[in-house]
Amino acid sequence: MDLGPLRKSYRGDEEAFEEQHLASRDPIQQFRVWFEEAVSCPDVGEANAMCLATCTRDGKPSARMVLLKGFGQDGFRFFTNHESRKGKELDMNPFAALVFYWEPLHRQVRIEGSVKRLPEEESERYFHSRPRSSQIGAVVSRQSTVIPDREYLRKRNAELEEQYQDAPVPKPPYWGGYILHPDVVEFWQGQTNRLHDRIVFRRLQDSSEPLGAMSHRGEGLWVFERFSP
Repeated sequence: MDLGPLRKSYRGDEEAFEEQHLASRDPIQQFRVWFEEAVSCPDVGEANAMCLATCTRDGKPSARMVLLKGFGQDGFRFFTNHESRKGKELDMNPFAALVFYWEPLHRQVRIEGSVKRLPEEESERYFHSRPRSSQIGAVVSRQSTVIPDREYLRKRNAELEEQYQDAPVPKPPYWGGYILHPDVVEFWQGQTNRLHDRIVFRRLQDSSEPLGAMSHRGEGLWVFERFSP
């Protein structure tokens, strides 16, 4: 199938995303502004949907969509099954990348960094804030394992609904949260002529590190640069 003619117009040059349009020189605050605009856009279905890319120790990647469940200066939070493929890959190689794509706004945010598990008490707190059906679903699903058919899930779900009818659903030990501590945050805005805007923040390891002529100081240890599209 030839998809060469399949293309869409984005923004015009008069709507370019330039350095003076940054709401903050702190990428977490800049992300907050773009995220809030995505949440407010009626054409964006799930603003917190993101692609999570992980990798095995020997460099074999995998990616899937998950939901962002919180963010701040310490990083970006999500929850999943520790025994899933992504959980196992994060155990052996604790680095990941996130991608948010808000198509109606012609915007993308790409984030790279190290990942660690959240404290058990935080995972417990979030687990019990979820709808009861989602709690039971987390117990039912031994994610990424082979099962015979969907009826197996229906039967197991019914059994657990009856078992915990009058009792709290315990968080399974194989389920919990992660936090990605960002080292790179890229803000991308599409342009119809494909001269897309890319402003990339990177975290310095040493504040005394000299900057290039085209690099700009951000907040704290952050610097930012414009990349060619």
